Amino acid sequence: MTILRYPDRNQWTDICRRPQLDMSQLNNTVTTVLNDIRTRGDAAVREYEQRFDHVSLDSLAVSDKEIESARSMISQQLLDAITLAHDNIRRFHESQRFNGITVETCPGVECWQKSVPIERVGLYIPGGTAPLFSTVLMLATPALIAGCKEIVLCTPPAKDGSVNPAILVAAQVAGVNRIFKIGGVQAIGAMAYGTESVPKVFKIFGPGNQYVMAAKQQVSLHDTAIDMPAGPSEVCVIADGNANAQFVAADLLSQAEHGADSQVLFITNSETKLKEVTEEVDRQLQQLPRQEVAKKSLDNSCFVLVDNTDTAIQLSNVYAPEHLIIQTDNYEQLAEKVTNAGSVFLGKYACESAGDYASGTNHTLPTHGHAVAYSGVNLDSYCRKVTFQHLTQEGVQSIGKAVETMAKAESLDAHANAMTVRINSIKLG
Repeated sequence: MTILRYPDRNQWTDICRRPQLDMSQLNNTVTTVLNDIRTRGDAAVREYEQRFDHVSLDSLAVSDKEIESARSMISQQLLDAITLAHDNIRRFHESQRFNGITVETCPGVECWQKSVPIERVGLYIPGGTAPLFSTVLMLATPALIAGCKEIVLCTPPAKDGSVNPAILVAAQVAGVNRIFKIGGVQAIGAMAYGTESVPKVFKIFGPGNQYVMAAKQQVSLHDTAIDMPAGPSEVCVIADGNANAQFVAADLLSQAEHGADSQVLFITNSETKLKEVTEEVDRQLQQLPRQEVAKKSLDNSCFVLVDNTDTAIQLSNVYAPEHLIIQTDNYEQLAEKVTNAGSVFLGKYACESAGDYASGTNHTLPTHGHAVAYSGVNLDSYCRKVTFQHLTQEGVQSIGKAVETMAKAESLDAHANAMTVRINSIKLG
C-alpha cells in the first residue's frame, strides 16, 4: 500500500482515485451477449452457461425438489445464523415503511403521495468462489416487505448444475418466488428482456463482477431500472491513537479479500497507530487463505496520516466510501459530520462484517464514489411514489388564475384552456 504523511489537499484527488480499467473491449463483449439473448432467449442463455459457467442445463429453473432438499445440506448452525440475520434485516427494513399524509396546499387543493411496490424485481446473486447467500437476504427481504408480487433470482450454477444450498435456503427464508441457474451477463439479459423461461423484470438488484456491472448499466439505458451504478467494493477506516490496531487491520483485510480490484483507505492522526496497523496488516495477511487477492487489493490502497480527526472525516467525505468505519474516542461527534458514505460503523466493536451479515442494515451499497449521490438499497428501492391531487371548485378559485397565467407565459395555450374551461364552468354555475 502507499503510505502518505500529512498530504496537501491538492493531493486528495489522487488519494481518492479508484483503480481504473479499460472497459472498451469488455463493453463490446457484453453488448454482443445481451443482443444475442434478446434475440434468441433461452437457447442463447444455455449456450453462454456452457461457455462461461461450463455447465450443460436441461432446465434453467431450480426445481421445488432442489429447494426442499437444500435445508438438509446445510448445518443447523448456519440455518440458525441465516434465520437470525433475516429477522434483523426484516425488523430494520420494516421500520422504513412510508406513511404519506394529505396536505391542503391552499383552500380546495389537496395533495398526497402513495407508496406503490414494483410488481416484479430481479435479484442477481454471485456464486463461484464466494456464493453470497447473505445478499439474498439483503435483497429479497425488503422486496417482500415492500409488497413486490414477483421476486426472481438468478445465480450461477456449479459445473454439476447445482446451486449452493445456502443460497437456496436463504431464498426460501426471504420469500423468493422463482430461482434460475443463470450467471453473469446472460442472467442480466434474461431478466432485462425476458425469455421463454425467465420473466422480464422491472428493476434489477445485486452485485457482480465487471461484466455484470457493465450489463446492468447497458440494460438500464432502455430496458429496465437498476439499483445503482457500482464498482469494486471498498472501505475507509478512521482511527485515532486509542484505536485497537488488531481490529483496524482485520477490518481493512476483510474488505481487501473481496477482490484484486477492491480498495481500502486507512486514515489516522497517530504516527504510532499508523505503524501498528501497518505491521498488523502484514501479520494478519499471512494467515489469510485469500492473501494473494488481498495483496493485490492493498496495492490499490492508501494509508494516510493527518493532523486531526476533523481532517480525517473531511478526507473521507471526499472519498465517499461504500463502507466507513470510525474507531475513535469521539466517534459520535465525527458521525455528525459524515456527509458521503454508504454505510457507517461506529466504535471499536462495529466491524463491517456486522453490517454485511446480521446487524440488520443493508449491505448493497454505492461504490466508486457514487455515495455522493446514491443511497444503499432500502425499502424505498422497491417502491415508487405516486402523487395524487384533488381540486374542488374552491381549489380552482384558489389557483386557477395562476395556472392560466403561467401556462400562457410558456405559450402552452391548451394547458391554459384546460383550466379556463373549469373557471368558466364555475362562473356559469
